[in-house]
This record gives sequence, C-alpha cells and structure tokens, in this order.
Amino acid sequence: MQSVTTHDVTVLLIEDEAEIRRFLRTTLPPYGYRLYEATTGEEGLAQASSRNPDIILLDLGLPDRDGTEVIRQIRAWATIPILVLSARDQEQVKVAALDLGADDYVTKPFGVEELLARMRAALRHANRPAGDAVETVCTFGDLSVDLERRQVFVSGTEVHLTPIEYKLLTTLVRYAGKVVTHRQLLKEVWGPLHVEEGHYLRVYMRQLRNKVEANPAQPRHLVTELGVGYRLRTE
Repeated sequence: MQSVTTHDVTVLLIEDEAEIRRFLRTTLPPYGYRLYEATTGEEGLAQASSRNPDIILLDLGLPDRDGTEVIRQIRAWATIPILVLSARDQEQVKVAALDLGADDYVTKPFGVEELLARMRAALRHANRPAGDAVETVCTFGDLSVDLERRQVFVSGTEVHLTPIEYKLLTTLVRYAGKVVTHRQLLKEVWGPLHVEEGHYLRVYMRQLRNKVEANPAQPRHLVTELGVGYRLRTE
C-alpha cells in the first residue's frame, strides 16, 4: 500500500457512472485526496473554474457532451492535469483525447494501484517547479540522462546512442510520466513531414530499448501504450 500524500490534493471527478463515483469516493480520501464530483460536462466545467482542482479525472462518455469537448474547453484557460477514465477501446478516441491536451488515460475497468500511480505521475509533472527547466541530469531508476553533456548511463555505465535514438529518448524524458502519441513523437523527432511514418518509430524504439533496457522484451522504462504511443515510466 502506497503512503498517503502529505497534504490534501483536490481532485475533480467528472463522471456520470454512479458505481465509479462511489468507488473513488471510498478509495481516494485515505490517500490524502479531497474529492469533488460532477456528473455532466457542464457541471464539470463550472467546478473546474470555481474550485481550480489539482487534478481532474474525466470520463469521456458524459450525458450532455463528449469528454473531448470538456478537455478542449479546459485547455483554453488552464493547465490542470487531466486524467481520462475511458471505457472506450477505440485507439483513435484515446489518441484524440491526448492530442487535445489530456495528460494520460486509464481504461475501465482499472485497478486502484494503476490509477494512483498515474495520478502521482501527472501531479509530479504539473508541480515541477520552473527551475527544473535548467536541471541537466534526469534519473529514472538505473537510467540517467545528462542533457547538458548529451550522455546516457545505465547502472553507471555510459551507453552510446545514435542522434535519432538520443532525440527519441530525450523527447520522452521531457514528457516523463505522460503518454506521448506516435504522431507527436514522429513530429518532434523526425519532423512534421514524417507523422505517418510509424515504422521509423518502431525500428528506433526497438534499438533504443536494446541499449537501455535490461530486458528489452519486458521494458522497465520505455513502456508501450498499445496502439497509442509510448511513456517513460517514472516509478
């Protein structure tokens, strides 16, 4: 069982499914989360504006409007972390939500530990102070990336990457803990003319995993979000 937070974190749950609301009403408070609830997109937008929560848990299938429209409207004025709770299994729906500005998603039904881990990652990313922009060494377990010297170490041993492999890794470092879509990675690493060249990404991700993962077949750091993209695990 993970330790509780040291102070209350306000969570806005925008969800019309009563069972999910009851479940999270029981689950989250012992971990230091103060939960507020909304059952429609309109109510959720109003509470997001009035309460300014630390994080939003958002269902995509709301009775009055699609959850992606809620993301779009919130992103017009706020950078509050948004974690999508999705019962939909269409990959394009998840990709659309992430492209609109959602920070992550959890597919229903979900486990408590996974949800809590995703929430912690989103909150860490959002609460990273501005001074972190000048931090040059980023460490994730046995993986360390020195951005100033452009060096990568695994368990203290330097690993030599090609320029593309290094750019792919540092893009994931920049969004550590968040899902980065295939399209976004292709755009940032190869450029906007290559956003449909998914085979580039598969080839270089395989090469990168072979260099930084102890077991590339079961990666610890560079996690696949099936059909959507990749995530650099921070836990």
